[in-house]
Amino acid sequence: MCPFCTETLDDEVEVKCSLENNRFILCDCEKGRGIPLKRATFCPFKYLSVAEAAAIPLDVQSRGVDVGVAILLQSANQKVLLTRRAASLRIFPNVWVPPGGHVELDERLLDAGLRELREETGLKLDPGDVSAQLLGLWESVFPPMLSRGMPQRHHVVTYMLLNTSLTHQQLQASLHPKPAEVSGCLWVDASLVKAIVSAVDGEEGSVTPLEGLAPTISVSEVSPEGGLSESILPLSVLCNRAPNSGEDVERVSTGTKYALELWLKNLEGQGTRC
Repeated sequence: MCPFCTETLDDEVEVKCSLENNRFILCDCEKGRGIPLKRATFCPFKYLSVAEAAAIPLDVQSRGVDVGVAILLQSANQKVLLTRRAASLRIFPNVWVPPGGHVELDERLLDAGLRELREETGLKLDPGDVSAQLLGLWESVFPPMLSRGMPQRHHVVTYMLLNTSLTHQQLQASLHPKPAEVSGCLWVDASLVKAIVSAVDGEEGSVTPLEGLAPTISVSEVSPEGGLSESILPLSVLCNRAPNSGEDVERVSTGTKYALELWLKNLEGQGTRC
């Protein structure tokens, strides 16, 4: 489990992080001088008993905490790309997330993010084509709640913002998603993001999309051959919350909502109208 959240009993702390000699290093820092590291209020590692923790299979324990990178690709007209994970994936199928994946040996975080972006979406960007900024870290556990099973995978996800000089229409023209990993693509703007993050996972009650938004949105569906076609998705789907039990539902992942909140704050800090 992540010791920073566990030792302080907080769900959000500030840390410094670095990737050195294939080791992802986290350390304490003064408030206001680090990167936010957050976990869900319902993170399984908060509620595991000593006996339950000891009962986790050795193959799961031996994996430790993997490091992943997720890319919030911001277009010149201030939209961010989300992708829906393929239904065939074992972990978080049909869930909307930014492009991303594992960091391989001897990779820098930015290089890993650009590689995953290229592999999943077909978008080929060089480090010189973007300006990069680390937004925050997320402690990700699957399944996300103890009510849905014992932990099987444990990650620290680094959310990296990449600004490009291309509009989302220009980027869309170069999209060639990998069907084995991506089943849909969607460009979201600040107004849509506000509706998405208003559906706080772990809370009860209905979610009312923000006034002025259409009840449906257009998404790019990915065919088994990798082709794209336009489809209509109810906005309410993106406002689904993580269920406490049973099968998961199509939704935006909890960690992605956290990253999108950080993105909104970044826009506001730049004096951008949201």
